[in-house]
Amino acid sequence: DPVPASRSRQRQLVALLFIVALINYFDRQSLSVVAPRFQAELHMSDEGYGHIVSLFLFASAIAYAIAGFISDAIGTRRSMALFVGWWSLAEAATAFATTTLHLGIARFCLGLGEPGLWVAAPKAVGEYFVRPRRGIAIGIYTMGATVGAVVAIPAIAAITSQLPWRSIFLIDGGAGLLWLPFWFWCFRKDTPCSSAEASLAERSISRKANEFGLRAVFARSSTWKLMVARGLTDPVWYFYLFWFPKYLLGERGLSLSQVAQLGWAVYLAAGIGTLAGGLFSGTLIRRGVRVGVSYRYTMLAAACLMPLSPLCALVSSSTLAIGIASIVAFAHMTWLVTLTATVVELYPPSLIGKAAGLIAAGSGFGGMISSEVIAWFVTHGGYRPVFFLMAVLHPIAIVLLWRTFTTRYSRPALVAA
Repeated sequence: DPVPASRSRQRQLVALLFIVALINYFDRQSLSVVAPRFQAELHMSDEGYGHIVSLFLFASAIAYAIAGFISDAIGTRRSMALFVGWWSLAEAATAFATTTLHLGIARFCLGLGEPGLWVAAPKAVGEYFVRPRRGIAIGIYTMGATVGAVVAIPAIAAITSQLPWRSIFLIDGGAGLLWLPFWFWCFRKDTPCSSAEASLAERSISRKANEFGLRAVFARSSTWKLMVARGLTDPVWYFYLFWFPKYLLGERGLSLSQVAQLGWAVYLAAGIGTLAGGLFSGTLIRRGVRVGVSYRYTMLAAACLMPLSPLCALVSSSTLAIGIASIVAFAHMTWLVTLTATVVELYPPSLIGKAAGLIAAGSGFGGMISSEVIAWFVTHGGYRPVFFLMAVLHPIAIVLLWRTFTTRYSRPALVAA
């Protein structure tokens, strides 16, 4: 059995990933909260705002596709520092955007940097944790993203009431740069979690040469299925990040202070979902349920909650709508954490970075397309069709993925630890 890194080192890793995930999503959320001010100053329509979001997501798709190769080539420690440093500078540059073109360039650069975290982080977990602890580790650091989204709305509202609203982007970028020394201090070199696990992996790779490279990743049907599943389902989360605050401000007529008081509940529920996914699947695994079956049932349960989505647009109470949206966000993040853990389990250590990046590229392309679709609906028909569309995406994806969880791969990392 593989010997994991020490518990103290694991705690340091998860803590640092939690914090940087929080910063990552605070950065993403900042534009949506101040979007009405940017739109007014730059004379930007909702369709124009949709184009800006699409640029970010297009850059994300490109970054996801190449981040795995960068991470595999230079290691988790250095690649993570590169990604965080790049996106922090791009976030700070947003403060100086004076035209729609400037804003688009800044958000495009942000999109080139931010996805690297979500490729390097599961790679780190695959290197430093044994199977029963991987799901909860991924859940904990992913919860940092939702905590960032939770605190973003009230924090940005408070900060921009005291400081110029553009200053929020400088504060965000500075936080990412301040994180870097702690990462370098805690991780002085790239090492696998143990020589024992590395030896096992090397023996496995020597037995199956076709495990190497891009061809091996593309050759697996699971890669394409997971990529399509990300493209179908991640737009739900992108909607709640980039559009839901605007929905509450515009369609529901809430003030920024009211959104700050109520809107955070959606992202808190999403954070709980990240933990629920890891805890539920991990509990099943510890009770002897096969890994694939545990993940399949966890994602099926999440998909069954998504048809509640249309109620968000149908109920008259804004508070009730936020409550329903919270359930949907909870279910989606439970789904996403389990899907990420599935990637870690299906691919050997030498391919996790490439596989995670290529699969996540589906998220970027799906989000880019959905942003244009949402912008069109919002401009011509309102938000209601969007909520109805979100009801069916996860059920379609679970049908697509159903047999993926029954596939058995012969590699040491899949032996029960």
